[in-house]
Amino acid sequence: MRLDKWLKVSRLIKRRTIAQMACEQGRVYVNDRPAKSSTELKQTDKVHLELGSKALTVTVLLLPLKNVAAQDASSLYEIVEEIRRPPEVLEWLSEEDHY
Repeated sequence: MRLDKWLKVSRLIKRRTIAQMACEQGRVYVNDRPAKSSTELKQTDKVHLELGSKALTVTVLLLPLKNVAAQDASSLYEIVEEIRRPPEVLEWLSEEDHY
């Protein structure tokens, strides 16, 4: 199954077009290599996503032949690591600091 389709079916990414854009931007890795949206997944592959302040690594458990119900989507993968980073806080210099 194609990577972009699996990301949508597993509900790790909401839409297939978003999954394709994430792949194009280099935010998706399969087995520690940057992946294209057309990459064919196999069971036991490791998929790593870098989305916003969240990084997620999962192991592919199942490759369904068709869409699955929302409550069953999490059975397609096993979470290996999940990192939530705090949003970056930009500190702006006040006008007084410029002089």
